[in-house]
Amino acid sequence: MPRVLTVSGSVVVPIAPEEAYALIADPAGMGRWSPENEGAVVRGEEGAPYPGMVFDGRNRRGFVRWTTRCTVTAAEPGERFAFKVRAIGLRRPVVRGPIATWEYRFAAEPGGGTRVTETWTDDRRGWPDAAAWLFDHAVTSGRSFADFQRRNIAATLRRFAETCAAPAEGPRDRR
Repeated sequence: MPRVLTVSGSVVVPIAPEEAYALIADPAGMGRWSPENEGAVVRGEEGAPYPGMVFDGRNRRGFVRWTTRCTVTAAEPGERFAFKVRAIGLRRPVVRGPIATWEYRFAAEPGGGTRVTETWTDDRRGWPDAAAWLFDHAVTSGRSFADFQRRNIAATLRRFAETCAAPAEGPRDRR
């Protein structure tokens, strides 16, 4: 069976699209919601995200930690934020190549609030399906990356929605 290369999920939050965008488009803050990401460090010029901005994401799954190098490909306030993961390594990203694309879309809902849609795309198109299957099952405890990311997306969006619904409480401890 061919592998699934794209998965998405969405949630409606009680804030405006511009507010949702501002929270999600801060690479350093993603660790507040993601089950794997622990934040990021912007390389070069900081400030509002812009296409071409590069950041290194810090990630953890169980006892394993790694770093990814990402490049912002879309930064449209209140509408869309996207980045490509183009390098990976344990302490610093040294293995280069297309890995994944992450995209967030923001749409005003009738009656108020914002629909936030998170999409993961597997950019490892050059990998044979059998090699991807073996690798994916080894690093995700027996799942495909699509199934694994579907669960991560659901967890991220649920935590994001909880934060937006109770902003006075601040980020919740997820560990």
